[in-house]
Amino acid sequence: MKILTNINKKSLLIHILIPLLTGGLSALITGGGFRDYSGVVKPALSPPSWLFPVVWTILYIIMGVSSYIVWERDESEKRGPTAVYAIQLFLNFMWPIFFFSFKAYLFSFIWLLLLWAFVLAMIIEFYKVSRLAGLLQVPYLIWLTFAAYLNLGVFLLN
Repeated sequence: MKILTNINKKSLLIHILIPLLTGGLSALITGGGFRDYSGVVKPALSPPSWLFPVVWTILYIIMGVSSYIVWERDESEKRGPTAVYAIQLFLNFMWPIFFFSFKAYLFSFIWLLLLWAFVLAMIIEFYKVSRLAGLLQVPYLIWLTFAAYLNLGVFLLN
């Protein structure tokens, strides 16, 4: 496994800020929709509401680090993985809006399955460039799997 020795701190910071700002903007657009979530019937194993922003913040930071690792590769290696990353980031941005603002629970679940597929593709693409970059995304996929369970549960129970 190749470890980064020359870290471009400015580039790393930008790569971390991109997903953090994307998630933050989505949360801002969602507005009061997240508060309304406290009133829906939730499936078993639903975590407390305070946990979601904590987990997402950690995942966005890891996502940024992982994308930085890929970005630092030569142009031919990063083009495909970067495109998949951008698509999944857009899908990630839209999901809370569909779920919390529009309360489109079934549509959100289907959207989340699409996001899950793109994150899996991103892991594979990142792994081809850097084993570490790919493996760093595994917690994200696990969390999305859990989120899909919660999303489906909310759809079925409400």
